[in-house]
Amino acid sequence: MRPSRANLSVVQKRNSRSAPDPTAPQYPIESVDNALKLILLLGEQPEIRLTDASSHLGVASSTAHRILAMLAWRGFVRQDTRTKLYGPGPALTTVAFAVLRRMDIPRIAQPILEDLSEQLGETSHIGTLEGNRVRFLAVSEPAAAVRVASRIGTDLPAHCTSTGKALLAELPEEQLLRLYPDEDIETVTSHSVATRTELRSQLEKVRRDGYAGNREESEDGVASVAVAVPSSHGVRLAVNVSAPVHRLPAAKVRSLGHSLQDAAFRLSELLG
Repeated sequence: MRPSRANLSVVQKRNSRSAPDPTAPQYPIESVDNALKLILLLGEQPEIRLTDASSHLGVASSTAHRILAMLAWRGFVRQDTRTKLYGPGPALTTVAFAVLRRMDIPRIAQPILEDLSEQLGETSHIGTLEGNRVRFLAVSEPAAAVRVASRIGTDLPAHCTSTGKALLAELPEEQLLRLYPDEDIETVTSHSVATRTELRSQLEKVRRDGYAGNREESEDGVASVAVAVPSSHGVRLAVNVSAPVHRLPAAKVRSLGHSLQDAAFRLSELLG
């Protein structure tokens, strides 16, 4: 039976609506979705305010507060009693590191880092982004008496390291602005990038070049080059080479960048 003209217009209107996302669950639970959105937000920035959570979810502050309270109860967030800011809780950190351990990134990356150190005669690391900071997961040091020491287990402001800048350059602009809401940013040495405007300019260069550089921005006398690892597994990683600044002149940076790109692709293939 053919639809009448009136019914036909209704059919046409329905067909003109955008199709639903085929990957969305059939019976979504909004409260669960909102809780997961806040967990993802805490993966992008180290701390959030209640107003940030409310704005991000598009809900009233009272609703956001109830969701954060439940996440805090389960240990996925913690609230600073002095500043009232929310940050990742012990349960969230435990889950994140459990995933990294199961992937065993340090073991998989070690042969590649050792090849780099042997080939280039310098220290190589692999690091990951945690909010607006970088944590180093694996290292290979050369036999040279004068070398950059291991940074395993340490974390540094991402914008002060080549590893961090390689990873920040991969982020969408909106996420970058959430990580750096203010124009003035933390410095570690007199050479560190000090403003968000300058950082954005450097990240644009990283995108053009395909690698990031650092000259005494995280430590006096140390220079480094880093490349992000192409990822399909959701973990942001970058591989770097660091050296005493006199052994890494500007003229050498480009060739190191190409060597690191090869290593990053090899690691990406191994991680799947």
